[in-house]
Amino acid sequence: MIDLKGKELILASASPRRKWLMDELGVSFSVQPKNVAEIYPDDLKREEIPLFLSNLKAAAFSEEELEGKIVLTADTIVWLNDRELQKPVDLNDAKRMIRQLSGNRHEVYTAITLRTSQKTISDFDRTEVHFRELTEDEIDFYVQKYKPLDKAGAYGIQEWIGYIGIDRIDGCYFNVMGLPLRKVYEGFNSL
Repeated sequence: MIDLKGKELILASASPRRKWLMDELGVSFSVQPKNVAEIYPDDLKREEIPLFLSNLKAAAFSEEELEGKIVLTADTIVWLNDRELQKPVDLNDAKRMIRQLSGNRHEVYTAITLRTSQKTISDFDRTEVHFRELTEDEIDFYVQKYKPLDKAGAYGIQEWIGYIGIDRIDGCYFNVMGLPLRKVYEGFNSL
Protein backbone atom coordinates (compact mmCIF):
# COMPACT_ATOMS: atom_id res chain seq x y z
CA MET A 1 0.00 0.00 0.00
CA ILE A 2 1.34 3.41 -0.99
CA ASP A 3 0.51 6.39 1.18
CA LEU A 4 1.05 9.67 -0.66
CA LYS A 5 0.15 11.58 2.51
CA GLY A 6 -2.59 13.54 0.72
CA LYS A 7 -0.28 14.72 -2.05
CA GLU A 8 -0.98 14.51 -5.78
CA LEU A 9 1.53 12.40 -7.71
CA ILE A 10 3.00 13.61 -10.99
CA LEU A 11 4.83 11.17 -13.25
CA ALA A 12 7.18 13.45 -15.19
CA SER A 13 7.78 11.03 -18.05
CA ALA A 14 6.33 10.55 -21.52
CA SER A 15 7.28 6.86 -21.51
CA PRO A 16 4.26 4.61 -22.12
CA ARG A 17 6.08 1.81 -20.28
CA ARG A 18 6.55 3.90 -17.15
CA LYS A 19 2.91 4.96 -17.26
CA TRP A 20 1.83 1.31 -17.58
CA LEU A 21 4.07 0.24 -14.70
CA MET A 22 2.73 3.00 -12.45
CA ASP A 23 -0.83 1.96 -13.34
CA GLU A 24 0.09 -1.58 -12.31
CA LEU A 25 1.46 -0.27 -9.00
CA GLY A 26 -2.09 0.88 -8.25
CA VAL A 27 -1.45 4.51 -7.41
CA SER A 28 -3.25 7.58 -8.80
CA PHE A 29 -1.11 9.96 -10.79
CA SER A 30 -1.08 12.41 -13.66
CA VAL A 31 1.46 12.45 -16.47
CA GLN A 32 3.24 15.78 -16.88
CA PRO A 33 6.62 15.46 -18.58
CA LYS A 34 8.86 18.51 -18.86
CA ASN A 35 11.02 19.17 -21.89
CA VAL A 36 14.53 18.95 -20.43
CA ALA A 37 17.75 18.80 -22.44
CA GLU A 38 19.31 15.51 -21.35
CA ILE A 39 22.89 16.74 -21.30
CA TYR A 40 25.31 15.51 -18.64
CA PRO A 41 29.02 15.96 -17.87
CA ASP A 42 31.32 13.74 -19.95
CA ASP A 43 33.06 12.25 -16.91
CA LEU A 44 29.91 10.57 -15.55
CA LYS A 45 29.71 6.77 -15.77
CA ARG A 46 27.16 4.03 -15.17
CA GLU A 47 24.57 4.98 -12.52
CA GLU A 48 25.95 8.53 -12.28
CA ILE A 49 24.38 9.35 -15.66
CA PRO A 50 20.74 8.44 -14.90
CA LEU A 51 21.04 9.84 -11.35
CA PHE A 52 22.18 13.17 -12.78
CA LEU A 53 19.43 13.18 -15.42
CA SER A 54 16.57 12.13 -13.12
CA ASN A 55 17.58 14.92 -10.72
CA LEU A 56 17.79 17.37 -13.62
CA LYS A 57 14.25 16.43 -14.69
CA ALA A 58 12.94 16.83 -11.13
CA ALA A 59 14.65 20.22 -10.79
CA ALA A 60 12.63 21.46 -13.80
CA PHE A 61 9.60 21.80 -11.50
CA SER A 62 9.25 25.11 -9.67
CA GLU A 63 8.47 25.38 -5.97
CA GLU A 64 4.94 26.56 -6.86
CA GLU A 65 4.38 23.50 -9.07
CA LEU A 66 5.47 21.25 -6.20
CA GLU A 67 3.01 22.64 -3.65
CA GLY A 68 0.93 19.66 -2.44
CA LYS A 69 2.56 17.35 -4.98
CA ILE A 70 5.14 14.62 -5.40
CA VAL A 71 7.06 14.51 -8.68
CA LEU A 72 8.54 11.22 -9.90
CA THR A 73 11.20 11.34 -12.60
CA ALA A 74 13.31 8.53 -14.04
CA ASP A 75 16.09 7.93 -16.51
CA THR A 76 17.41 4.67 -17.96
CA ILE A 77 20.67 3.92 -19.71
CA VAL A 78 22.20 0.84 -21.31
CA TRP A 79 25.91 0.41 -20.47
CA LEU A 80 28.03 -1.73 -22.81
CA ASN A 81 31.82 -1.95 -23.05
CA ASP A 82 32.35 0.98 -20.68
CA ARG A 83 30.08 3.39 -22.55
CA GLU A 84 26.44 4.36 -22.80
CA LEU A 85 24.16 3.24 -25.62
CA GLN A 86 21.61 6.01 -25.95
CA LYS A 87 18.35 6.00 -27.89
CA PRO A 88 18.98 5.33 -31.57
CA VAL A 89 18.71 8.23 -34.01
CA ASP A 90 17.20 6.08 -36.79
CA LEU A 91 16.50 2.45 -37.72
CA ASN A 92 20.04 1.84 -39.00
CA ASP A 93 21.42 3.09 -35.69
CA ALA A 94 18.98 0.76 -33.88
CA LYS A 95 20.27 -2.21 -35.89
CA ARG A 96 23.87 -1.22 -35.11
CA MET A 97 23.11 -1.10 -31.38
CA ILE A 98 21.32 -4.45 -31.33
CA ARG A 99 24.23 -6.02 -33.23
CA GLN A 100 26.52 -4.75 -30.46
CA LEU A 101 24.26 -6.25 -27.78
CA SER A 102 23.99 -9.58 -29.63
CA GLY A 103 26.00 -12.31 -27.91
CA ASN A 104 27.08 -9.92 -25.16
CA ARG A 105 26.35 -8.95 -21.59
CA HIS A 106 25.40 -5.38 -20.72
CA GLU A 107 24.07 -3.44 -17.76
CA VAL A 108 20.90 -1.39 -17.47
CA TYR A 109 20.78 1.41 -14.93
CA THR A 110 17.60 3.25 -14.04
CA ALA A 111 17.57 6.11 -11.58
CA ILE A 112 14.49 7.61 -9.99
CA THR A 113 13.99 10.89 -8.21
CA LEU A 114 11.04 11.70 -5.95
CA ARG A 115 10.70 15.39 -5.16
CA THR A 116 8.33 17.36 -2.95
CA SER A 117 8.58 20.98 -1.83
CA GLN A 118 10.41 19.74 1.30
CA LYS A 119 12.46 16.75 0.20
CA THR A 120 14.24 15.08 -2.73
CA ILE A 121 15.12 11.37 -2.79
CA SER A 122 17.11 9.69 -5.55
CA ASP A 123 18.05 6.05 -5.98
CA PHE A 124 18.99 3.65 -8.77
CA ASP A 125 18.91 0.01 -9.70
CA ARG A 126 21.24 -2.09 -11.86
CA THR A 127 20.36 -5.16 -13.91
CA GLU A 128 22.75 -7.31 -15.91
CA VAL A 129 21.28 -8.54 -19.22
CA HIS A 130 22.68 -11.38 -21.33
CA PHE A 131 21.74 -11.57 -25.03
CA ARG A 132 22.25 -14.68 -27.09
CA GLU A 133 23.75 -14.32 -30.57
CA LEU A 134 21.04 -12.83 -32.83
CA THR A 135 20.74 -13.32 -36.58
CA GLU A 136 20.49 -10.42 -39.03
CA ASP A 137 16.96 -11.57 -39.92
CA GLU A 138 15.93 -11.43 -36.24
CA ILE A 139 17.43 -7.95 -35.85
CA ASP A 140 15.76 -6.72 -39.06
CA PHE A 141 12.40 -8.18 -38.05
CA TYR A 142 12.50 -6.54 -34.63
CA VAL A 143 13.57 -3.13 -35.88
CA GLN A 144 10.96 -3.12 -38.67
CA LYS A 145 8.01 -4.46 -36.62
CA TYR A 146 8.61 -2.72 -33.27
CA LYS A 147 9.47 0.84 -32.36
CA PRO A 148 13.04 0.87 -31.01
CA LEU A 149 13.73 4.59 -31.45
CA ASP A 150 12.36 5.63 -28.05
CA LYS A 151 14.32 3.01 -26.10
CA ALA A 152 17.80 3.18 -24.59
CA GLY A 153 19.93 0.60 -26.39
CA ALA A 154 17.20 0.23 -29.07
CA TYR A 155 15.31 -2.60 -27.40
CA GLY A 156 12.46 -3.34 -25.03
CA ILE A 157 12.80 -6.41 -22.81
CA GLN A 158 8.99 -6.67 -22.78
CA GLU A 159 8.87 -7.02 -26.59
CA TRP A 160 9.65 -9.78 -29.08
CA ILE A 161 13.43 -9.27 -28.95
CA GLY A 162 13.34 -9.79 -25.19
CA TYR A 163 11.27 -12.96 -25.56
CA ILE A 164 13.62 -14.62 -28.04
CA GLY A 165 16.96 -12.94 -27.48
CA ILE A 166 17.62 -12.63 -23.79
CA ASP A 167 19.24 -15.67 -22.18
CA ARG A 168 19.01 -14.33 -18.64
CA ILE A 169 18.98 -11.29 -16.43
CA ASP A 170 20.52 -10.74 -13.03
CA GLY A 171 18.48 -8.12 -11.24
CA CYS A 172 15.13 -6.38 -11.61
CA TYR A 173 13.13 -6.99 -14.80
CA PHE A 174 11.14 -3.76 -14.30
CA ASN A 175 14.40 -1.82 -14.08
CA VAL A 176 15.14 -2.89 -17.67
CA MET A 177 11.63 -1.73 -18.67
CA GLY A 178 12.53 1.68 -17.28
CA LEU A 179 11.15 1.87 -13.74
CA PRO A 180 12.44 -0.19 -10.80
CA LEU A 181 9.12 -0.46 -8.96
CA ARG A 182 10.60 -1.70 -5.69
CA LYS A 183 12.82 1.39 -5.55
CA VAL A 184 9.80 3.60 -6.33
CA TYR A 185 7.80 1.93 -3.57
CA GLU A 186 10.66 2.30 -1.08
CA GLY A 187 11.04 5.95 -2.09
CA PHE A 188 7.38 6.72 -1.41
CA ASN A 189 7.75 5.15 2.03
CA SER A 190 10.78 7.39 2.74
CA LEU A 191 9.06 10.69 1.93
